[in-house]
Amino acid sequence: MVIILVVILFSLAGAPIFTVMAGATGLAWLTHENPDMRFIRFLAPDVLDERFAGSPILITVPLFTFVGYVMAESKAPERIVRAADAFFGWLPGGLPIVCIMASAFFSTLTGGSAVTIVAVGGLLYPALVRSGYPRDYSLGVIMTGGSLGLLLPPSVPILIYSLVAGIDFQQAFKAGIVPGLFMISLLAIHAMYIGIKHKVPRSKPRLSEMVATFWAVKWEIFLPFVVLGSLAIGLANIDESAALAAVYVLAIEIFVHKDIKFRDMPRLASNSMALAGALLLIMAMAMGLTNYLISEQVPTKMFKAVTSLGITERWHFLVARNFFMYVIGAVMEGFSAILVAVPLLLPFGAEFTLSPFHLAVMFLLDLEIAFLSPPFGQNLFVASFRFRRPLTSLYRVALPFLGIMFFGLTIIMFVPKLSTVMVDPEIKRVRAAAAARNEPPREAWLLECVQDDRNNPLPCTEEDKKKWGTGKDIAPVVDPAHPEYVPETEDEMLDHLLKGDEATQAPTPEDSAEGELDLAGEADKPDEAGKPDEAGKPDEADKPDEADKPDEKPPTNGDKPKK
Repeated sequence: MVIILVVILFSLAGAPIFTVMAGATGLAWLTHENPDMRFIRFLAPDVLDERFAGSPILITVPLFTFVGYVMAESKAPERIVRAADAFFGWLPGGLPIVCIMASAFFSTLTGGSAVTIVAVGGLLYPALVRSGYPRDYSLGVIMTGGSLGLLLPPSVPILIYSLVAGIDFQQAFKAGIVPGLFMISLLAIHAMYIGIKHKVPRSKPRLSEMVATFWAVKWEIFLPFVVLGSLAIGLANIDESAALAAVYVLAIEIFVHKDIKFRDMPRLASNSMALAGALLLIMAMAMGLTNYLISEQVPTKMFKAVTSLGITERWHFLVARNFFMYVIGAVMEGFSAILVAVPLLLPFGAEFTLSPFHLAVMFLLDLEIAFLSPPFGQNLFVASFRFRRPLTSLYRVALPFLGIMFFGLTIIMFVPKLSTVMVDPEIKRVRAAAAARNEPPREAWLLECVQDDRNNPLPCTEEDKKKWGTGKDIAPVVDPAHPEYVPETEDEMLDHLLKGDEATQAPTPEDSAEGELDLAGEADKPDEAGKPDEAGKPDEADKPDEADKPDEKPPTNGDKPKK
């Protein structure tokens, strides 16, 4: 309770979020009930291991942040808005639809709602008011559009979620497309209603303007294809793809459009890396907090506590998760919320057999809602600062848009197919490959449902459970090159693959005996015929028979059997 009170006190005092998380984690370790665990160094293990420090996403985040800063500094927002106006401005509610489309596109590329609100909202808010749209509605659509790109590739929050949850980020990119477009469609329908209700005049569609604006914005439109295309064809990994995107944006903004000069580069690089460094520091401290939560089995304890309250059905969890994420997202920065909350939710996803991509989409949509939610939503703060409006006056402005987003979340929550339809072809492919090898479709299970242990995936459907079993009775993976060796654990399989020919057979009792003989030196090691060395040959009676073989009792005194 003391730690919780300290965290609340420093948060209310305005302390940076990374210091709050680091301080809370440090205090938690230093007051641990086990004296042997009272060390500040336990902040570091999960931060320095390969899963975090070696992740390519740590390179990807700064590069995409740099891309966002370069695009915001250039005239790209103006070109995007003009093109969207040419294609959608003639519709009822055309200008708000332009704002929605442009904001979604821009926030997808920049990864930040604040940058989108400032860059796109600054252009469109005056235009919306001049066209006859109510001021509150105009401000609300700009605030909502600031985070619409979270679900669309190559969104940085999708990458961070994939890192924490251990899912394939390319499949996560695919999973977000349909739900993201669905949410954009709901807001567009609402915009049409507002345009008709207020009788806002519309422009006429002009093919020449569409062609001209598309030609002007073609380089920016091509950017997502550069990122996703290089990933799809295997030309680049995600960090290499981000580097390619940075080089591409620099080239078009400096040499093609000439919106940016070389003298601007030090300032842009400094500003973007300062933001990226802050994000990485928050992520590192959040990972340290996550390490403590997992080591103390907080997710498991939380699961037992929640289920004891009567949350035993899938729909119970889905509803309760919304309230949990609303609180987390409304008081924490987006990346911190992902790193802290995802490990707490994964055990529930595994228990209720949720698709990992369905859970990811709902989680990211919850973040979009939280960014817009009173009292501490990030988009509210940014809009209040940018448009000089009292923060409390924006609470009422956000309510209609929150209603639309909650409606969309409800549909996505109870129609999981919207989140998995783009991943289904990959599931079918890996299932077919496993069937051809007559093996359990483990890779398919990783894609179909959240797993408690990703190193030992279990079936997700009743059909697979009847066919393959539900636990240790699942058929083991056998190396086709050495079918006589059947590893009992994933670690043994890994050793087998790494050692190659040295591990082509299963450990035998003789191997255990050799582990002790090795201590005495290689000269005393008997060969396969029972010969100690070339100095003398034993009689036939000296050869070890079956009775002389060491039994299968493992060696004592801490010695491990040699494989």
